Amino acid sequence: MNNSSDVTLGLIVGNRGFFPDHLAKSGREEMVAVLEKAGVRVIAPGVEETKYGAVETRAESRICADLFDRHRHEIDGIIVTLPNFGEERGIADALRWSGLKVPVLIQATPDTPGRMTIADRRDSFCGKMSCCNNLKQYGIPYSLTTLHTETPDSPEFARDLKWFQAVCRVVKGMKNLRVGAIGARPAAFNTVRYSEKLLEKAGISVEPIDLSEIFGRIAKMKDDDPAALAKLAAIEGYVSVGDTPRAALLKMAKFGAVVEEWMRQTQVSISAVQCWTSMEEYFGVVPCTVMSMMSNDLMSSACEVDICGVLGMHALRLASGTPSALLDWNNNYGGDPDKAVCFHCSNLPKHFFADVKMDFQLIIAGTVGRENTYGTCVGRVKAGPMSYARFSTIDDEGVIAGYVGEGEFTNDPLETFGGAGVVRIPRLQSLLKYICANGFEHHVAANLSSTAAVLEEAATNYLGWQVYRHE
Repeated sequence: MNNSSDVTLGLIVGNRGFFPDHLAKSGREEMVAVLEKAGVRVIAPGVEETKYGAVETRAESRICADLFDRHRHEIDGIIVTLPNFGEERGIADALRWSGLKVPVLIQATPDTPGRMTIADRRDSFCGKMSCCNNLKQYGIPYSLTTLHTETPDSPEFARDLKWFQAVCRVVKGMKNLRVGAIGARPAAFNTVRYSEKLLEKAGISVEPIDLSEIFGRIAKMKDDDPAALAKLAAIEGYVSVGDTPRAALLKMAKFGAVVEEWMRQTQVSISAVQCWTSMEEYFGVVPCTVMSMMSNDLMSSACEVDICGVLGMHALRLASGTPSALLDWNNNYGGDPDKAVCFHCSNLPKHFFADVKMDFQLIIAGTVGRENTYGTCVGRVKAGPMSYARFSTIDDEGVIAGYVGEGEFTNDPLETFGGAGVVRIPRLQSLLKYICANGFEHHVAANLSSTAAVLEEAATNYLGWQVYRHE
């Protein structure tokens, strides 16, 4: 996972008067040093504002809450550190009064055998349970470290901090999100239906635009338009174009320039595009390369107007900091029950490929002609770790649900077209039964990372979605 420094964390240091409060002082110093070394910006009460910069009394809770409230547009998550037992009510009050709805991680520092006299005894092992009990009573969701107690400078906490930062990025990135729906859902794809109202309720807005408007803007764009020429140069620098006609490349460039300008105007972050088959019949190219470039630049773009599919791509991208793709669960791989072929025809980001080139779209060419289908990205997905995710709106239950898991892309031989790779997933047959029994789509978002635990935590604990993790 990407351990980027773009996460700002609030810090609450727990303290309890009849426990050694010098531990609160040293505990705060240790935690701040660890967070700052990891590139995290820390917002916490200063040592001049509360005793040792910790939270114990009702007045200190208010000071902390007011501080967090003033920085509410900056804080992505909060760490509660317990260098001693901690004042459970003070911590819960500070979180409640701040009004923040962000992920919270509870860390407790272990006692040291031989240093458990009244002068140095922590009891944070016990205090963590009391803290969690109060947060549960207050209705405040929280996350836990891998081990019940971990020192701030331990390898275990370093891994947990990295994981928690990713959770914060996902939760923040999925809230107040704007998704572009470019074109109508292809008539043959009932599978990509979704509830725009359920997404809106979850803080995700869909901004639609008809392909006629996109084509109309392209028609008004001159061949020497600076935006079109810049996008043409970017395309030629992105992928080997082979024998693709220049006229087709210019169409792709204009399409990319128009779409990206529309996204800027409407503050849309990610998109899903109609690609079957009006784009080919009435415009004369496939949008795959342009979409591949957007996904590679971390602006995820899904085909077939699969809005929920691009949400999975975006969540995985937020977790890992790397590009995501939308794939089909497409074929069995011989007789191996734990392997399958994942495929699209394809708009996979360049990040996914061992090698890639531009070509025509073999499937649609038989219907609309090869000359109208240039622009697809063809290549083999490189071997490595793989996380997958699918989110869907379940209209009759009024919820967003999905599944996440991990596997790997392999180097197993494969002769096919488009963008494809062989995946190995433990207990794949069980996962496939789950997908079919619950009516999930054949599309799945994928990322070259191991981030399923991040998505499970963010989606279930903080976004309130019903997500199954396959293990």
